[in-house]
Amino acid sequence: MQVFRYSQARTVDGAVENVARSGGAFIAGGTTLVDLMKLNVLQPTSVVDINGLPLDRIETLPGGGLRIGALVRNSDLAWNDTVRQQYAVLSEALLSGASPQLRNMATTGGNLLQKTRCYYFRDTNYACNKRQPGSGCAALDGFNRIHAVLGGSEHCVATHPSDMAVAMMALEATVHTQGPKGERAITLDDFYLVPGSTPDRENVLVPGELITHVTLPALPSGTRSVYLKLRDRQQYEFALASSAIVVNVNGGSIQRARIAFGGVGTKPWRSREAEKALEGQPASPETFRRAADAAMASAKPLKYNAFKIELAKRALIRNLEQTTQAA
Repeated sequence: MQVFRYSQARTVDGAVENVARSGGAFIAGGTTLVDLMKLNVLQPTSVVDINGLPLDRIETLPGGGLRIGALVRNSDLAWNDTVRQQYAVLSEALLSGASPQLRNMATTGGNLLQKTRCYYFRDTNYACNKRQPGSGCAALDGFNRIHAVLGGSEHCVATHPSDMAVAMMALEATVHTQGPKGERAITLDDFYLVPGSTPDRENVLVPGELITHVTLPALPSGTRSVYLKLRDRQQYEFALASSAIVVNVNGGSIQRARIAFGGVGTKPWRSREAEKALEGQPASPETFRRAADAAMASAKPLKYNAFKIELAKRALIRNLEQTTQAA
C-alpha cells in the first residue's frame, strides 16, 4: 500500500470539493477500496472519509417509491421492512452477496461502484486495460471462465460483480449524485458504461462526483420480484449467472416484465429483448424459453465460459417458473 493523505468530510459540498481538487477517493465501508489499495491496484494520493455525512437513511417517498441513502449499509437495506415487502428482489440480492460481516460494512453507493473480481485486474503482474489503459487484456487469451459473454470488447471482458446493482437494474433505479457542477439524476442503465475502447471508465461519474442516494419507483399493484443466483458454492461467492425479475401476471398472461442479469455482462445487464418476448404472452414454458433465447442472442463466449450462456438461460427460466406459479 502506498502512502496517502486521510481526511474526514463534514459536508457533502466539502467532500466533493476535496476529492475534485485532490484527485483522491471517497471511502465509506472500504470493503473494495482498502483491498485494492493493499494490492496496489488503486493508489489514491488522498482518501476522504464520508461516513459522517447524513446519507444513511431509507425513506418512503410521498408519491410512492423509496429513497435510499448512499451510506445505508447493505444489511440495513436487506432487512428493511419496506424493501422486504415491496422490493423483495433487492433484499434477496443483497443477502446472496458477500458475508454478514461485509454486509454490515458495505454501503449502497460503494456497492454500485465496486470493482470487478477479474483476477488479471487484481494482479498487477498481468496486463489489464481497466487498471492500466493500453497495456492489453490478459483475460482474452487467459483463463476466462468467470468473464463476460455480454457487453465485452477486444479491450476488456471483465464482469461487474454486484448482486445489488442487478436487482436495482430490474427495479429501474435512479442514481442521484452531487459533483463539482451540481446535482444529477441518472438512470442506472445509463450510469454504467460498457468497456468499448475505454474500459477504465466504468460509469459516467466525473472526478469528485459523489453518489448521494438512489431512488426506486413505486411498483404496480400485484408486482412480484425474485433474485436467483447460480454460483460455484452456496455462500460467499460471486455469480456465474444470476437473474433479477420484476413481473406482473394477470389471468395467466405476463402484463409487465423487467429482466436483468448478473455474472454474464460487463455491467449489470438489463435485457429489453427478454422483456419484449415476455410482455403480453402467456406464462408458459414456451414463452420463457423464447425470452431466454432472446436475452442471450448477442452473447459472445470466450474459450472457457461458453457454459454461461445456457446457465443464464436456465436461471431466467427457473426464476420465471417459480415466480409466475406463485403469482
